[in-house]
Amino acid sequence: MATEMNSNLFELYDSDEEDGAERELSWAVTEDHAGERLDKHVTDRFADPSVSRSQVQDWIRSGLVLVNGKASKPNAKTAAGDVIAVTIPEPEPIEAAPEPIPLDIVYEDEDVIVINKPRGMVVHPAPGHSSGTVVNALLYHCRDLSGINGAVRPGIVHRIDKDTTGLLMAAKNDAAHASLAAQLKAHSVIRRYTALVRGVLPHDRGTIDAPIGRDKHDRKMFTVTDRGAKPAVTHFSVVERFPDYTLVELRLETGRTHQIRVHMKYIGHPLVGDPVYGGRGGKNLGLDGQALHAGVLGFVHPRTGETMEFSAPLPADMEHVLRMLRTR
Repeated sequence: MATEMNSNLFELYDSDEEDGAERELSWAVTEDHAGERLDKHVTDRFADPSVSRSQVQDWIRSGLVLVNGKASKPNAKTAAGDVIAVTIPEPEPIEAAPEPIPLDIVYEDEDVIVINKPRGMVVHPAPGHSSGTVVNALLYHCRDLSGINGAVRPGIVHRIDKDTTGLLMAAKNDAAHASLAAQLKAHSVIRRYTALVRGVLPHDRGTIDAPIGRDKHDRKMFTVTDRGAKPAVTHFSVVERFPDYTLVELRLETGRTHQIRVHMKYIGHPLVGDPVYGGRGGKNLGLDGQALHAGVLGFVHPRTGETMEFSAPLPADMEHVLRMLRTR
């Protein structure tokens, strides 16, 4: 199968094609990308962090990347008009195994489970994180999870970042998963976060309505952009002000990757401790990661139709930081 490269390439790479099938992608190098190293050029075109530059180099050395129909080298320079064809091998499957990892369970029944995720815990297995994840813990605790997202992400309806703490819901069966996913798509799920940001916000409340897409300079980051972006809306209100910092509550209307982190950076108030989006000073305050907590989660129960809302207190490290700031 040959197809023209596009901004949504990862969906093709991660599609539901027959197991063992290889994907082929091809495109022509444009003037503005002439003179780039072949390995960097191909990696950047994928715009997905799961495809690393070292992996692309292996593809090139194995003859899976052709330039004008011929094998090349990773350090070869591209030229305008070059036709690059990439044969993507089927990725090796990642198995999610049950692990006896303690969970802070906020609510559980036969359909859903809500947990309070600690800082530093990845939600589901991925390259570099094959164990110790929320999914590994859920498989051990529940035994029964929805299969809609396959063997790697069973039960996972939404995600929060590794170093974000707070509430996360998972589905125990496919019917519950479909209901919760539909609520997320309709923006009816209640998600409120608490964050400590750098600087003093001058407005008591506001709305950030700015589309988010991949950063063209760093494929692992997201940014406010019109290029290949999706709508993103975040509402914020000030809870408490300190010299040089502001404690805010944020409500998500949409759920883009890194949305709060990107939006707060965009308005000049990055999250304290955010190593990716410019929020310095976290370690000095005792934080190992961004000061962001998913404190409130609400949804309509998929079986009973009851409106449910849960809350989780701030983690100890964020509470400690706030006590220090109040003392100052």
